[in-house]
This record gives sequence, C-alpha cells and structure tokens, in this order.
Amino acid sequence: MMESFWLCFVPLFVAVDPPGILPLFLGFTSELSPARIRRLIVTSVITASAVAFGFLALGTAILRLMNITVADFMVAGGLVLLVLSITDLVNPGKERRFVDPDSLGAVPLGVPLITGPAVLTTTVLLLGEHGLAPTALAIAANMALTALTFFLSGPIIRVLGKTGVQVISKIAALFLAAIAVMMIRRGLTQWGL
Repeated sequence: MMESFWLCFVPLFVAVDPPGILPLFLGFTSELSPARIRRLIVTSVITASAVAFGFLALGTAILRLMNITVADFMVAGGLVLLVLSITDLVNPGKERRFVDPDSLGAVPLGVPLITGPAVLTTTVLLLGEHGLAPTALAIAANMALTALTFFLSGPIIRVLGKTGVQVISKIAALFLAAIAVMMIRRGLTQWGL
C-alpha cells in the first residue's frame, strides 16, 4: 500500500506543481490582506479537491460512457501532458491575466491551476494502475501540501528566491514530460504497437 501511495503521490505532485503555482499565487495575492489570503487558500484547495475527487469518482464512468479505452486516454492524456510540460519548459513566465478577487480562489487558482488537465489525466491513469485508496490518499496529500505551500509562501520565497522557485518548477515540468512519454508508450503498447 505504501509503495502504491508513493507511486501515485509523485506523478500527482508533478502534475499539481506547487512550486510552479507559487509565483502565480504570490502575484495574484500581492495586494490582498492576510485574512483574505487565508480565505482564498481554503477556497482554492477545497475547489481543487472537489474537482479532483469528483473526477476520481466519475472519470472512469465518463470514459466508458464515451467508449474511450484506458489506452486511448493514456495516449491522449500523455500528449496533453507533454504539450503542457514543453510549454512550461520553454515559457519564461506564465502570463498573469486580470481576475476577479472574489472568484480568484475557485478560478483560476483551484481550477485550472491546482487541478487542471494534468491532474485529471494523471488521476484516471493512477486509478487504473494502483486503485482507489492510494490514488485518493495521494490526491489528499498533494492538496494538503499545496495548501501548506501557499500558507508558507512568504518564507519559501525568502529561502529559495524567485529564481529557486522557477528552477524547481522547470525540473517538475521536465519530470512531467518524462511521465507523459511513459504514458504514451504504455498506451501504444496496450494498442499492440
């Protein structure tokens, strides 16, 4: 069980990418009061968790309803993850768009920054490989870690600096690219190619 948990935790950590979200979080919240930032963190993590657990519960059924095999989803999800990771690797900085401070916790922080296509794709694939319990625990642990990262954002930036956070984000994107290639390879193998 413990091995399965870690095999689920690591890809989900890479998909959530708390270090990569941190600079965006700081940019979005730079002019907000500490009380409002705390409420925003809670809202964003609850929203992201609800979407991730909802997809964990219904994702496989949705795939079956649409007649999509796990191999199809592995190849398609792997391609999406590969594009996202390459975009993150070559993009010098994610663009900040104007967002409404009242909905900032739910959109864009909760969805799609914390729980986006990478998390949804990874969740369905991990569910198929490792089962419900390790995947659910890994989602919960990653959401808790993301909340902790947001709550400790000030000290983290002081220790790592903006460059350090960017380096960690790029390393995470490189691992995400490797995981994407692995998913594509496994999907093609299931197709018999």
